[in-house]
Amino acid sequence: MTALETIQNSCADALQRVNARIAGQLDSSNSMMSQIVTAQLRTKGKQLRPLVVVLCARMFGSVGEKAIAAAAAVELLHNASLIHDDVIDESKMRRNVPTINSIWDNHIAVLVGDYYTTGAMQQAISTGDIRIIESLCKLGKKLSLGEIDQLYNAREHALSENNYYKVIDYKTASLFVASAEMGCLAAEAPEDCLEALAHFALLFGRCFQIRDDVFDYYDSATVGKPTGNDLREGKVSLPLLHALSLSDVPGRDEAAALLSKDELSDDEIARLQAFARDNGGIDYAFAAMDKLRAEASEVLAPVPDCPEKKMLLDLFDFVIERKY
Repeated sequence: MTALETIQNSCADALQRVNARIAGQLDSSNSMMSQIVTAQLRTKGKQLRPLVVVLCARMFGSVGEKAIAAAAAVELLHNASLIHDDVIDESKMRRNVPTINSIWDNHIAVLVGDYYTTGAMQQAISTGDIRIIESLCKLGKKLSLGEIDQLYNAREHALSENNYYKVIDYKTASLFVASAEMGCLAAEAPEDCLEALAHFALLFGRCFQIRDDVFDYYDSATVGKPTGNDLREGKVSLPLLHALSLSDVPGRDEAAALLSKDELSDDEIARLQAFARDNGGIDYAFAAMDKLRAEASEVLAPVPDCPEKKMLLDLFDFVIERKY
């Protein structure tokens, strides 16, 4: 059993309550919406964000309905962002199933994403806690800005580690930060603990995205899912950014020239993947994740030792070591 499965089992009752809330929130008398939502709810993913909400709340008391509603809110907004991302990226598959936009069309997919977004807002409002509502609203703003920044960087070829981290802080880490904040707020955690867990969640989110990006630098057969999609969309992540920063390595100029093209062939993507791998890009990414893990352990110092604190660190290790 993986660390994730152990933690999911520990939080099974709470996750069941979260999923029941989500299903209830998305219930609709419209047959088309019901058909789409039912299909979506069959593929829940790892549900890391609700797990973070639950673990943070459980550190400071029982997981009440406020925490459950907060977890449902952040998961609904997360899924709304994925639906909209699939439209923007013209993605055909997600979690090994066809996307809404590929089955129906972009118009319907955008409306379904909006439906999820309003559901997230209603769940946050149901907590009756303006701090949780504010956290969700700030999250929505960051997700939008992160997508805009990513599109701008791809179009303008604005390639730098600073730009990379800014994008992943907004597009990925912000979801985990909001999850930690909402869990703490729901349980009335001390302010120093809330700040420590929010900082931990930022580092966790960065690590999660870096690990996800590393998968994109291998062939599909090795990873077991389609790869190279980020490069196909003009998105350059940490492994390739590092390789490009080395001025004296063979193939550097060719790789930079390829990235200036508007469209890349499969062969050109494979060459960029190999360039990143052959010039230490993967090792550099793993070293970055190890630094994040060490810092994450340090920032949790104000949080009292408890099983949930260990679970968060175990979750961090799982993210680094995961194979999928």
